[in-house]
Amino acid sequence: MYNLLTQDGKAKRGELHTVHGVIQTPVFMNVGTIAAIKGAVATTDLQEIKTQVQLSNTYHLHVRPGDKIVKKLGGLHKFMNWDKPILTDSGGFQVFSLSGLRKIKEEGVYFRSHIDGKKIFMGPEESMQIQSNLASTIAMAFDECPPHPATREYMQASVDRTTRWLERCKKEMDRLNALPDTINKNQMLFGINQGGTYEDIRIEHAKRISEMDLDGYALGGLAVGESHEEMYRILDETVPYLPVDKPTYLMGVGTPANILEAVDRGVDFFDCVYPSRNGRHGHVYTDHGKMNMFNAKYELDSRPIDENCQCPTCRSYSRAYIRHLLKAKEMLGMRLCVLHNLYFYNNMMEEIRNAIEEGRYQEYKKAKLEGFQL
Repeated sequence: MYNLLTQDGKAKRGELHTVHGVIQTPVFMNVGTIAAIKGAVATTDLQEIKTQVQLSNTYHLHVRPGDKIVKKLGGLHKFMNWDKPILTDSGGFQVFSLSGLRKIKEEGVYFRSHIDGKKIFMGPEESMQIQSNLASTIAMAFDECPPHPATREYMQASVDRTTRWLERCKKEMDRLNALPDTINKNQMLFGINQGGTYEDIRIEHAKRISEMDLDGYALGGLAVGESHEEMYRILDETVPYLPVDKPTYLMGVGTPANILEAVDRGVDFFDCVYPSRNGRHGHVYTDHGKMNMFNAKYELDSRPIDENCQCPTCRSYSRAYIRHLLKAKEMLGMRLCVLHNLYFYNNMMEEIRNAIEEGRYQEYKKAKLEGFQL
């Protein structure tokens, strides 16, 4: 159940009550594709850096180690030692990114494993079954993420099929949640709005899926090649047609600036690989913009990455030491940068929630964006 606590303009401050605890929104979900955050970050670290939700991937866990194995081991929470909410994405985006290996039909998608080339079929029912085996808190509906750009005809046909798939997902999830051997009988289902940059297709789709009374609604198929301005335009046009009393999730987005802009347009769930991917390459986020820790100017710099940051990295290690680790290709360097970045994102979401509660979101957003440009 989602409680909308307050709004500041369109910015929402809410709580999603789940079987694995309450999610305070707006929230950034830390991406652990294969049940681990890349960069040697353990779930015990996540507790320390303000992580509320961990996101894992249906397709990747189905391929390895296998969702049936995870079920035998008690589900994803037990498998990875994480007691807070987990969202699993449906595999739909992997189908999009594996375009050279797949064939889309009405029944579902035929494709080959990126690991061993083995033939795999995934449709709405299979995606729900895999996610039920993983026993995540929130399951995402199986959809097609259309390419950008796509013709209007392709987009309309794709969105219509995604709607039919969503109906099948909902039916299958109801069936699975009623089975005696299902680990999480309270698994939630989020539907996904598609339509590329065609706002009329987006709006019509948003209206159709809103009638289905799902646990939450995502906007998919953005941040796949269109400009930031186009993405913001689509959010401006589409979000008002999604239920305000349900969570709204912008999938795969984004930079800190993207998040600040999307919160302003009524979005309250986010995920992105940027903080961990950039961290593994020595790029770290601060309130004064991004820093490249490989830079020679940090060689004798005994300050932490950010003197105002309370993350485990900034509390204990200097820029000079982190630069040395990265230059020496020592894994600890990567790990410390990823921990800092994830903390930065999680902490920014906490600041956002406070600003909305206090009715000063516009002022906060403006100051934060100006800081990034210093």
